[in-house]
Amino acid sequence: MNTPSQPRLYSAAFVAMAVANFAAAASFGVFFLFPLLIEKHGGTKTDIGLIMGVFALAATLCRPWVAELIDRLGRKHSYTIGSLLMTLLPCGYLALGSDLAATYLLLLALRIVHGVGLALCFTACFTYVADIVPPARLNEGIGMFGISGLVGLAVGPSLAELALDRWGEPAFFFTASGLAAIGLVCHLPLAETLVRGTRAGGVSFFAVLRRPKMVLVSVLAVLFGFGLAAAGNFVAPLAVERRIAFVSLYFLCYSAAAVLVRLVGGRLADRFGERRIVPYALSITGVGLLALTLVNGQFALAAAGLAAGCGHGLLYPALNSWAIRGEPAAVRGKVTGIYTGALDAGNFSGSLMLGLVGEWYGMSVLFIVAGCALLTGLLVLAWGNRNSLC
Repeated sequence: MNTPSQPRLYSAAFVAMAVANFAAAASFGVFFLFPLLIEKHGGTKTDIGLIMGVFALAATLCRPWVAELIDRLGRKHSYTIGSLLMTLLPCGYLALGSDLAATYLLLLALRIVHGVGLALCFTACFTYVADIVPPARLNEGIGMFGISGLVGLAVGPSLAELALDRWGEPAFFFTASGLAAIGLVCHLPLAETLVRGTRAGGVSFFAVLRRPKMVLVSVLAVLFGFGLAAAGNFVAPLAVERRIAFVSLYFLCYSAAAVLVRLVGGRLADRFGERRIVPYALSITGVGLLALTLVNGQFALAAAGLAAGCGHGLLYPALNSWAIRGEPAAVRGKVTGIYTGALDAGNFSGSLMLGLVGEWYGMSVLFIVAGCALLTGLLVLAWGNRNSLC
């Protein structure tokens, strides 16, 4: 029941955009199993790192343009462009055929454009939600909205695995396309939230990036993204290497834990402050990644997913709301773009570097490096406290 002290959070627009975000995230989650196809067609772990990582690189490099577009064209219209790209591009993978060596450069180009589409979708939808949730419930609102994406990230790989097993590679890509199309349709009735006349007045993306708070949040987001690269790109090859069936179990447990944490503790950061939550979230996520070095069966795989998912459930909304809190609507697109861009920068560097680590030293060392990257965030926070960046 809504009370004066608890302003309404779950509006019709919130729910509709959450469904759209679920669909876009599920479409993206389908590609968590794309490394299996890369290996099937002769790719190495280095190839996996490059092909998966260039997606995140594109999403990172386009962020200044994406953020400016969202603050000028509007949140809804920017999401429309992104969801169109997410719907159409999966079909392009089919046109490349199965000869990885012959189509390598074309595949990289396709991944680049695909990454731009995802950047538009995720940045636009989180900015849209920041516009419509009550300020006093910002972290809770972002966290609860993010549940839609987490569920999508669990459903996407599960549908992809089913499609691959039953109908083959074409069904894999059509699944990604169909899911994105659902997001395209769901958001169309929504009203634009950007009020004309509230533009940033010449405040540039890089001027916002140079603010002390944004520097600290960005560094933490890069480390978070580095860890996400391990979970998103290398859990499937790890499961294959160790002969663990039903790799989607990891993503299901990961997402379920993140959802449960947000349902139970969604208001913790609003009550105690993001700076008190982030250290615990970094630690839990890091330990979850380190646990993957010990995985030798489905139970251990599920446990590692639960641990990392708990950390993710706390960390993503806490960093996001920390970045947005107190910022005017005119620069929220840029703030969200900086945060999500830093995540993608970490994801790209993690994909590339961890691919090389896995190739040279094995999968256990890969996940040790990823887990330690998250724990390094504790040192970054201590540095931020000493230099009054928090």
